Amino acid sequence: MGEAQMKADPAKDAQRFNVLAIAQGGRLEYEAALFAASFRAANPEFAGRLIFAEPQPGPCWDHDPRIQDPAVRELLIELGAEILPFASEHFGSSYPNGNKIEALSVLPAGQPFVFFDTDTLHLAPLGDVPFDFARPTASMKREGTWPQQELYGPGYTETWGALYDKFGLDFASSLDLTQPDEYWERYLYFNAGWFLGADPVAFRRWFLDYALAIRDDTPEALVCQPLYPWLDQIALPLVIHKLGGGRDTLEEGWLDGRTTCHWRVLPLAYAREDDRVIAVLEDVSKPNRIKKVLKAYDPFKRMIFQGRGQKVRALFDRDDLPRKEQQIRNIIKRNRLWMR
Repeated sequence: MGEAQMKADPAKDAQRFNVLAIAQGGRLEYEAALFAASFRAANPEFAGRLIFAEPQPGPCWDHDPRIQDPAVRELLIELGAEILPFASEHFGSSYPNGNKIEALSVLPAGQPFVFFDTDTLHLAPLGDVPFDFARPTASMKREGTWPQQELYGPGYTETWGALYDKFGLDFASSLDLTQPDEYWERYLYFNAGWFLGADPVAFRRWFLDYALAIRDDTPEALVCQPLYPWLDQIALPLVIHKLGGGRDTLEEGWLDGRTTCHWRVLPLAYAREDDRVIAVLEDVSKPNRIKKVLKAYDPFKRMIFQGRGQKVRALFDRDDLPRKEQQIRNIIKRNRLWMR
């Protein structure tokens, strides 16, 4: 090894981080296959580890949550992914979103990480993203889904304030004062489709502690609020604030932009994502070894390989989409093209 290369290694190591997603039986295992295919295409020189956490059977599950299709498991390994088991001790069938909290246990302590929902497409190298792992953050591609406002119930300030008070956190410093009082964007809130941090052990500790405390000892101000399916997104901003992060620690436009796409549901992706995203989706699905696996999942077979997705795409003008997602869904369903 030359002297120049030896000098370059420490800087390279400083940028090393791990990527985590969930792989479990059913829809998510095929999403994991597409995730891995796009990840390897976009990140051929990735220095970290690509890890899929696989929940194991146990008392919290009413079925076997492991990957069911051996071809999916083989493809993930062929694409260089590691599949690591974890035990569901607190959530499982009652709240599958809790996987993303408990799955952090498979990551090595002290090594930076980015967690992604499995329904994510990779478009460009993650190594180009200027991550600041010391200041954790999460997806800002969100809507004001929680808390839900009751006519005579607590407002945003009282509801969120009760949570910060419960955990001894400074509420005032979490607020975006450019937004008006009692408007949802004033309050720290994320989509849990991706999040990142410097140490998965610390992140999991607070994420789990806060989620369980909210579930099992709910503050009075939240008594009329639905906790499911929002529990992870209720706890997440508290964790990020606790660990010194916030809403603007990653420059806008990298994740949920030019580097990744959280596509969520294929009909919606075909309806509203730009041409580049759809081109990547279809290109990474083309190799025979990948196509053979993805076609085993009927929505992928019909949407990607039998042209249903392009029929959905033809229904919409990406420059003039309906304002609400439900309107897009209704148009797709009226044309009998909806699949999930």
